[in-house]
Amino acid sequence: MSVVSATEEHAQAKPARRAEETWLLHHRADRRQIGIVVVYWALLFSMWLVPACRNVVFLALACYFSFLNAVVIHNHLHKGIFKSKTLNRAFRCVLSFGSLYPASANIASHNLVHHHFDDDGQPDWADPYEYYQRTARFSWPLLNLIHFPNVVGPNTFNGVSRWATTTRQKDFRRQYLIEQVFAFGLTGVLFALDFWTTLFFILIPQLWGARGILRINLIQHDGCDTKSEWNHSRNFVGRFFNWIMCNNGYHTIHHNRAGLHWSVLHEVHRKECAGRVDPALDEPSMTWYLVRTFVLGMSRSIDRDAAQQRETEIAAVLAPRAERLAEAEAASLAE
Repeated sequence: MSVVSATEEHAQAKPARRAEETWLLHHRADRRQIGIVVVYWALLFSMWLVPACRNVVFLALACYFSFLNAVVIHNHLHKGIFKSKTLNRAFRCVLSFGSLYPASANIASHNLVHHHFDDDGQPDWADPYEYYQRTARFSWPLLNLIHFPNVVGPNTFNGVSRWATTTRQKDFRRQYLIEQVFAFGLTGVLFALDFWTTLFFILIPQLWGARGILRINLIQHDGCDTKSEWNHSRNFVGRFFNWIMCNNGYHTIHHNRAGLHWSVLHEVHRKECAGRVDPALDEPSMTWYLVRTFVLGMSRSIDRDAAQQRETEIAAVLAPRAERLAEAEAASLAE
């Protein structure tokens, strides 16, 4: 059996990547993300401009799309949507207004700190374990989910502010400031023009998405083993849910291979996580999980000892295979 070298695999992948590109985007699937942001802004300014749109239905939709806007921030800060660096930076400003926090904060809080958990000696600023250590646990889990952003939000932005003052990335500090000026400045202008409409129909959706994305840390990692290679995250594997969420339900593979574009996470999750991730961490429905866990208080945690034993057994099988592939790769490069 022949082994394809990394160089050959990279060369073979180039035509596929080009097929996914457009003149403006690295990946045509990102049109979905742009569509989410366009719909969200349309909802916000429909409510602000048109009195007939100021109702519960529009407000609920705006809150939902605000959360999706925060999901787009997550994806965009991992892999920029546009080929143009200028457009990517401008889009960060648009996203920052939608969630009323500078999108570039994700670089420090998510990409650098959260993805390493505490492996690099820096504790995750939004770690559920740290939350329970710092806060008295409520007896009703739903209250913990509601209160979670009140604790980890300030902790996260204090951490980001400290990182911003020490990082050598001058471009980051400038971009971070521009996003703050745009997000808070535009919101302030809207407040000055129409205070009450902005308060109820702009600010509430903005804060809903920002707080909702913080709660995802509790939902996706609480009860998991962050020391584990495969059982550190909870996945929500419903197909419709992941279509609208841009595959953010596949969290294990995203942590393990953060460089992958979100559009391929379903396929790679199926190939690499099956048999490795404890079945208790693959949830078919986020809605039922939230009701069962946080409303009804019916927890479903993994058997960590059994999961660790399974990981050890799988590693023992895969290690020789990986070793053989490495040897074959080295041989092919030497030729």
